[in-house]
Amino acid sequence: MPLNRRDFVQAMMYSPFALTLSLSQAKRVTAEETNTSGVSIAEIHEGEDVFAYIQRVKGGFDLQLYREILGAANAFKEGDQIIGVAATDEESRKNARALLEATRIIDINAHPVFKDKLHQLITNRQSSTLKERSANLTLGALKQLLLTEDEATIKKVTSGLSSDVIGSVVKLMTNGELIIVGSKVFNSLPGSQIGARGYLGARLQPNSPTDNLDDIFWQVLDGWSYAVGDVLLGTNPVSSTPESVEAVELVLKDILLTFGVADIMPHCVLSHIDVQAEVERQNPGSTALWFQSIAGSDDANETFDISVKKMRDYARSRTGQYGLYFETGQGADFTNGHSHGFDMVLHESRKYGFARALTQDVAAAQKSAGKESAPWVHLNDVAGFIGPEVFRTREQLVRCCLEDIIMGKLHGLTIGLDVCSTLHMDVSLDDLDWCLDQIMPANPAYLMALPTKIDPMLGYLTTGFQDHVRMREKFGYRVNNKMWGFFQKLAVIDASGKPTEHFGDPTWVYLLYRRKKGDSRTNRAILKEGRQKLSEVRGRGVFIAEGYGEKHSELEPSLKVEIDQIYHDAKKSIWAELTPDFISNVPEAVPLTTQSNDRLEYILHPTTGEQLSKAATKMIRQLRNSYDEKFDVQVVISDGLNALSIMDEGHLEPFLKELRQQLQAAGYHPAKRNIIIKSGRVRAGYRIGELLFGGLSGNRAILHIIGERPGTGHHTFSVYMTSPLGSVWNQSGKVDHNITKVVSGIATTALIPSKGADETVRILHQMNAG
Repeated sequence: MPLNRRDFVQAMMYSPFALTLSLSQAKRVTAEETNTSGVSIAEIHEGEDVFAYIQRVKGGFDLQLYREILGAANAFKEGDQIIGVAATDEESRKNARALLEATRIIDINAHPVFKDKLHQLITNRQSSTLKERSANLTLGALKQLLLTEDEATIKKVTSGLSSDVIGSVVKLMTNGELIIVGSKVFNSLPGSQIGARGYLGARLQPNSPTDNLDDIFWQVLDGWSYAVGDVLLGTNPVSSTPESVEAVELVLKDILLTFGVADIMPHCVLSHIDVQAEVERQNPGSTALWFQSIAGSDDANETFDISVKKMRDYARSRTGQYGLYFETGQGADFTNGHSHGFDMVLHESRKYGFARALTQDVAAAQKSAGKESAPWVHLNDVAGFIGPEVFRTREQLVRCCLEDIIMGKLHGLTIGLDVCSTLHMDVSLDDLDWCLDQIMPANPAYLMALPTKIDPMLGYLTTGFQDHVRMREKFGYRVNNKMWGFFQKLAVIDASGKPTEHFGDPTWVYLLYRRKKGDSRTNRAILKEGRQKLSEVRGRGVFIAEGYGEKHSELEPSLKVEIDQIYHDAKKSIWAELTPDFISNVPEAVPLTTQSNDRLEYILHPTTGEQLSKAATKMIRQLRNSYDEKFDVQVVISDGLNALSIMDEGHLEPFLKELRQQLQAAGYHPAKRNIIIKSGRVRAGYRIGELLFGGLSGNRAILHIIGERPGTGHHTFSVYMTSPLGSVWNQSGKVDHNITKVVSGIATTALIPSKGADETVRILHQMNAG
């Protein structure tokens, strides 16, 4: 299968990838799509709308200018600037908003920002009656309706609004106005309070750097010890093989069944939806909620190996209690090279239109199956996961989250947030607390929940268990009633909702789990076993929270110190570079450079790390001539966002040694030379493959070793494996993440290098076998 969203975003973010997509996945942003000059709107006439302005300036409708005006109305973000649709100054932004405010809904609908099958689906799913009823409203009037009318009135109007209209009206609102709308529109999941007014749920995200089942198991128990985790047990997999995904699914299912809450909340492994379907086919009942990342256009969705038809087919198969779970995020489309010249907010809104249509398909499928039409479908907006090329500051993160909450709610969705930051953004651990305080009045349905703010597998900053406790204390938010009752049965909170002596004690929850399993040992023996297992989990570098600080909403002090140290190490890792001494000691090294002039440019402008320098291109052509078609595997080594992971003792040398032995034993012919790229991203490897293997016979593989995921507590590297036919390499830009597989989390403290080499060769063999 192709990379999942997190792998995709990681490939963009840390292997300069994204999760997580992980997070962006097709062709690069081309020169034609890049225009950093921005949009200037110096003068408008009184009462003039967007289309009158275009007519006056261009003499007729001009799609490019239309997209530029829509983009200029946005709050500033680097992602819009890169594709040339950001306003050059506040006066231009003010004028763009004035034009938009005077524009009628009917005229926006008559001029789609982009036409494809997804647009057709979204348009067909609007309520025609309600669409006609609101058609002559201007966006300014729509804004006032949203701010002044009650929820029932708003919902009567919004089901008839297109995604372009919803994406446009949020541009006109201040943060405070977005909060007003968010705080009065709610779409709860069937039979629950998830997404209801005054409720804030949690998706437990028990990720493991190695898919270790005990790591995952204990993080779930840990969350429940803090009375956190009522929406979903949702794990991001390292391996997306059906066998590995099934094993994790079954562990999560077992926990829910053992405690008797499987009918209250589902479980999910966030692999590609095709993999989940295969797991369910092989073992019926092993899966519950099905996940998929979605994008805002047909070709962007192709990078996730999905289409409108594929997703509709899956939606129409979901007739059980639990339906579908989507993840999205501003910026994923443009970083994939699929901006199509329009802004990130509109791309994001189209994703919500897609989710709305698929929710309707699930509802219809349930009804056709003779069941209650009650689709359990929700969406998680992963805001901030890609990096500073999308936006850089905490203020922009808040703006993005507020825009997305309101767009999701106006689409009728149950929408949660992953309020997060990559380590190379200008957002700190303390900044995330500030962001939560600004965002939470808009009342999203849920947040992520991890033992600390740092994900041990993905290495990004997000919300920890203590954040949920703090949000409940500060805003009075509650969790789903049935799960709250369950937490009381666990005795981690009392009848009045106050923490008990067992609050923050995962071994206590383990004791209860063992008792549910019929374990008759003494409490002392079970608790001792629990403490030993916790020690083993921590030994693998996975964070487990226990206890608390001066307040129940604070981390235990020693754990806080550890997390702060990891955060600072991550910053060091990001700015580190491969040293000349290290490069000279790599056997048969061929040092190359990309078009990044320095580390700052590499971080802020990822595409420069995807393109080879002229000197590098010349060297690869010389290598091709010298190879004389003898080799079918080329090893490439890049610093990525964690050069330390490559240079740490016991990492690269044993990995390369074992890798070459395994390749030769399996019948491959690896080139002796090791290509080393300074400031290299995953796509730089694709460019090497094109130059080295284009037009040659048979499968030819690039094995790209790249440093990534600073912030996990490990210095890990990954291997991105791409092995198409030479005829495919011969097509410039054809090879991308959609045909690449990855082995991640390789380090002496995680997936040890020798086993990482074994896994690399095993997967490469599977790829070449078809």
